[in-house]
Amino acid sequence: MSLEQELKTYEENKERLLSEAKGKFVLIKGDKIIGIYVSQEDALAEGYKRFGNEEFLVKEITEIEPVNFFTRPIVK
Repeated sequence: MSLEQELKTYEENKERLLSEAKGKFVLIKGDKIIGIYVSQEDALAEGYKRFGNEEFLVKEITEIEPVNFFTRPIVK
């Protein structure tokens, strides 16, 4: 699964991240937390600068994960 290690790293560090940086954005590559950023844009910019087109995770540090619903238009 894509980003499996990054998501595991987030979960393993979630309590610490919540206590230190709730509402901010974390940049994770593999099993390393690269940094904490005020905005998603700043975290993404740093991720692309460091890793180019390689996979990395940018995630908002939140207690409750938001649920996103996407629908596909029905076309005949």
